Amino acid sequence: MPKRTPTPTRQTVTLDGVELQLAHPDEFTPHWVGQEELVKQLAAAWLVVDEADLPLNPRLIGKPGVGKTSLAYATARALGREVYLFQATMDTRPEDLIVTPVISDNQRIKYVASPVVTAMLRGGVCIVDEGNRMGEKCWASLAPLLDARRYVESIVAGIKIKAHADFRFCATMNEDASTFDLPEYIHSRLQPQIVVDFPEADEELRILRDNLPFADEDVLRYVVEFLQRAHHSDEPFTVRDGINVARYALKLMRGNGAHALAAYRQSLAMVLGQDVMGFSE
Repeated sequence: MPKRTPTPTRQTVTLDGVELQLAHPDEFTPHWVGQEELVKQLAAAWLVVDEADLPLNPRLIGKPGVGKTSLAYATARALGREVYLFQATMDTRPEDLIVTPVISDNQRIKYVASPVVTAMLRGGVCIVDEGNRMGEKCWASLAPLLDARRYVESIVAGIKIKAHADFRFCATMNEDASTFDLPEYIHSRLQPQIVVDFPEADEELRILRDNLPFADEDVLRYVVEFLQRAHHSDEPFTVRDGINVARYALKLMRGNGAHALAAYRQSLAMVLGQDVMGFSE
């Protein structure tokens, strides 16, 4: 898939006489370090190899905090694409995914395109984050987008919206109990399945350094040792937890003059709870 430099975002677009206000692309610094094979797998899923071919709609699976969203964002930005993030929740409604009517300042109805629809129209990448927190009705509204039809329909605006040829889609899925099972017809549309696992110790240390370049090296090594022990014991703690522990430990060192080891232990107990202290030795 060739790289494409994003153009300035258009604020509105008109389809079949209906004006849609577009969302803004999401912009943050992606911290994806190591595990380059995952980047290659995701980029390959989005690749189009022939005029008759279509991009796939991968789903990234793993425990909360392993970096699924960062992986998708960093891959999309490396390909020069605008990125639109939609945060799914159990309260998400089908219209939230497509077009929402709102009352404007002049008391008239205006239509606001979701991040999904904006990415479709702009030829960007849409990441539906924690997609298995949405119910079946929400996924049903996206079903025609995720197959060869590549469109969605807005009942409230009365329009059908076709996806730009450059539009790409992926969903992240958390492995925990507070999620819905995907209906089979959606499961088959969200392929391939890319598993994002815990990084190795050297990669975890690089991730911490990349996120906290100002950090004390001893604190980072204490955190990595804790995380690796937790991973081997099948505990759910991730590098996101490690970043929070390290960040607070650094503040304790700066604010209270605490030694690195004492600050790390205090931070670990306060961020993750006293129960984790057995993994800190």
